[in-house]
Amino acid sequence: MSDAHHDLESATVLITGGTSGIGRATAQLFAERGARVVVTGRDEHRGQEVAAETGGRFIRADLASPKEIERLAAEAGEVDVLVNNAGYWELGPTSETSEAGFDAMVTVNFRAPFFLTAALAPGMAARGRGAIVNVSTMVAARGAVGMAAYGASKAALEALTRSWAAEFGPEGVRVNAVALGPSRTEITKSMGDLLDTLAAASPLGRANEPDEVARLIVHLAGEDARPLTGTVIAADAGRTAAL
Repeated sequence: MSDAHHDLESATVLITGGTSGIGRATAQLFAERGARVVVTGRDEHRGQEVAAETGGRFIRADLASPKEIERLAAEAGEVDVLVNNAGYWELGPTSETSEAGFDAMVTVNFRAPFFLTAALAPGMAARGRGAIVNVSTMVAARGAVGMAAYGASKAALEALTRSWAAEFGPEGVRVNAVALGPSRTEITKSMGDLLDTLAAASPLGRANEPDEVARLIVHLAGEDARPLTGTVIAADAGRTAAL
């Protein structure tokens, strides 16, 4: 086993939105690398399945609630790696975006990562090490019809990535983001052929698979990525590079 893999052994990793899709694949890969995995989400059944698969823990929490975030951080204990993966979207024209949908996107995509990081990053800093990986989207940087509020909420997360890199870097905590292009998950299955159409427009002409994104997230958390902080990696098959 390489040193890069070895460095994650016995590390505690908390993954939000860890009960399905990219979050679940990421939990499985961290577990393979020897990490202690904690996943959180709202679905008790799927959460317990992932806990069983990974030999880890599931903590049910609603990230829309500040008190739930406090409880989650307390129950998770000392966390070495935080993956802010949970996301929510309501797609549609600006004039038709519901207030509830807008609030949910801001809460899940921006507010929850902010306060969860506020709860956990100081502990990482005190121990002199840690990594945070934020999961974003290519529409944070690329204008897309029907995705105004969603893209803006994730652009805010990317701004936090840079600010946190500056804030926590001197204490040895690295903070990076992955901006995803079209990705095959349970949520995007409902898009049908549209996902393949979007993917075909990229230079590589393909969508991400969950395990591919998981490898990138795990890489950013490990020692091989030690020089990287404050970066947003475009995992979009070249789409934003080739506008």
